[in-house]
Amino acid sequence: MQLNLRQSARVLVASALAMLFLVPSDLVAQSHVVSPSELQKEVVAASQTRQHNIETLQQFLSTPAAEKAIKSAKMDPRQVKTAVSSLDDQDLAQLAARANKAQNDFAAGSLSDRDLIWIIVAIAVIVLIIVAVR
Repeated sequence: MQLNLRQSARVLVASALAMLFLVPSDLVAQSHVVSPSELQKEVVAASQTRQHNIETLQQFLSTPAAEKAIKSAKMDPRQVKTAVSSLDDQDLAQLAARANKAQNDFAAGSLSDRDLIWIIVAIAVIVLIIVAVR
């Protein structure tokens, strides 16, 4: 009886090892791995989003009103615009959204010139603080 149990255990272990080596490892691994094309699509999309956000902030900070407001706050507009590209994706997205909202509100007449100047100065200060902290 004990011999039969050992023999059964050996057959079971041998069968398990045979199955382990017979099943291609690529087949098992592919169900858990992101395909290279999907990964590339995500990287390209993230890069395009980042570039769009940088351009949005650069354009907002390049308007004559923005440059005047930044200079009146004793900041260098070029330094602020240069610092924009060193922001991380999350900060960049938040500031770009705020810049878009400010531009849309100003165009709709719900913001005065003074309000827009304060928003511009605040965004410039936030950019410089974030860059300085890092």
